[in-house]
Amino acid sequence: MPLTKIAYPILFITLLLQAIWVEAAAIYPINKASILVGSSFDIKIEFDQEHKFEDLDIQLNNAPIKAQIKSQPVFISNESGKGSSLIYRDVQLTKPGQYSLIAKSGQESIQVSWDVYASGPRKVKNVIFFVGDGMTIANRTSARVLSKGIDEGKYQGKLSFDDMPNMALIGTSGSDSLITDSANSMSAYTTGHKTAVNAMGVYVSRATDNLSHPKVETISELIKRKTKMSVGIVSDAELQDATPGAMVAHTRRRADKPYIADQLFASGAEVILGGGSAYFYPQSTKGSKRKDDKNLVAQFETSGYSIALNKQELLAAGNAKETKKLFGVFHPDNMDGSLDRFFLKKNTVAQYPDQPDLTEMTQAAINVLSKNPNGFFLMVEAALIDKFNHPLDWERAAFDTIMLSNAVQIAKDFAKKNPDTLIIVTPDHTHSGSISGVVNDAKPGPLRDKVGVYAEAGYPNYPKANVAGYPSQIDVSKRLAFFYGNYPDHYETLHPKLDGTFKPAVKDASGKYVANPKYIQLHEDAIHMTGNLPLHQEMGVHTADDAVLNAMGPGSEKFRGFMDNTEVFKVMVETLGLGYTKR
Repeated sequence: MPLTKIAYPILFITLLLQAIWVEAAAIYPINKASILVGSSFDIKIEFDQEHKFEDLDIQLNNAPIKAQIKSQPVFISNESGKGSSLIYRDVQLTKPGQYSLIAKSGQESIQVSWDVYASGPRKVKNVIFFVGDGMTIANRTSARVLSKGIDEGKYQGKLSFDDMPNMALIGTSGSDSLITDSANSMSAYTTGHKTAVNAMGVYVSRATDNLSHPKVETISELIKRKTKMSVGIVSDAELQDATPGAMVAHTRRRADKPYIADQLFASGAEVILGGGSAYFYPQSTKGSKRKDDKNLVAQFETSGYSIALNKQELLAAGNAKETKKLFGVFHPDNMDGSLDRFFLKKNTVAQYPDQPDLTEMTQAAINVLSKNPNGFFLMVEAALIDKFNHPLDWERAAFDTIMLSNAVQIAKDFAKKNPDTLIIVTPDHTHSGSISGVVNDAKPGPLRDKVGVYAEAGYPNYPKANVAGYPSQIDVSKRLAFFYGNYPDHYETLHPKLDGTFKPAVKDASGKYVANPKYIQLHEDAIHMTGNLPLHQEMGVHTADDAVLNAMGPGSEKFRGFMDNTEVFKVMVETLGLGYTKR
């Protein structure tokens, strides 16, 4: 239908208005962010064009922001040649409700809305938060098969977190990608804010310095600022790795490990246990990965921490009545997994034979932290589940899932005597593993024909597990057929890797990853698997599959149905009363 004479001016005015107001680049926190009342965060407004400070019009709930926020803004007239930026540091909104922030200058305008929420009074004394890094459903199933056994379709026992009364599916995607990494997924748990891959404790802006992006307060910082509770951080990875790092750090790049080590010390956490000693010693120390002369181990000791550098020292310090603060590092890198430490003695076990178990670190942490009459928050990461899922080494991942179950049992035993304790067990993200049947060496034919499915699967013949839940042998004649859904080129052997963690792919002369020939030499019948990942990927990658969270104790009833990972933070801070405002 042709335009009427009246329609022409209306169309012209509409186009003119669209030309006048142009969307500015960004505001952080992002639109629809949920913010705990009284928590500390930075506001950053990025314009696409260069403006004068006096021309900026920033309205918070339809009133000038300067009348409502005491923080003095930092104005950058032209940040990296991309336009003007305005930053308000350490903002706190003290009243719950819906907030609208509108930023205008020249022809640019942008608006975001936030939900600022409060909590009721405190409901628990302690929170113990377990992260099975990368733990997917198949990791749990394989761990249950190996540790409990299954007969005529019924498992002969459960993992310690299987029978927790409350459960939720957790969405893990970040602000920039469907697929998360451990930095931004853990950051969502510890701050309640979304961020991008490789970032923690910040919104990713156009700042060029990793440490200059707009910060959001972590649960560790909230607890230290607002309560007299103790904080504990335990991991069998490097303590500077993404999951423990997200408890304390604010950086665009998770690789800023010396900085994260500094932040662990600065955090004041009463218990810090794990790997990563290379970042705690000065550069003059053999094996140090620092580029300065800081000796953080010495600084911890000077600050009143008991120091543990091996299993025996940990047990002694963890059981000592006088221990009020405990720092322990037991490996320069990630610690070794339970399959290698207890049975195979591969990887770096020979060099570091005195590493403690995750269960021993968990027990020591609870022993020390529970001395505080004001309660504690403890994060325990079973990091190696993820470290073994990446190289498609499911047996090692299963053994460390069993270890996580044992550590959770220690927390459950504590909660029996201390029922005012909330226990949460969750992955930060998932991997693509799945159990499809049983490999039976007695079947004739090529390797793939040895995989039994449906009625041909039967059951594996792993020996009965020991008291700790570990079978003494994994290279049995009937084994789980565990397959990953994403992978590089590799040789599938359908056998456990007894000589060390699986290394599926290696670089060829062109720099691309190809199947590691080592495994066709070890197993002549190995199947060449053409990868379904880009050729620059040497391992499997994370998936967007929902994570399964289990919980028990006061407040755990809030975990139900499908939830976003930022809502896990919300449940924890509400249960701890960290946003309680008396009326």
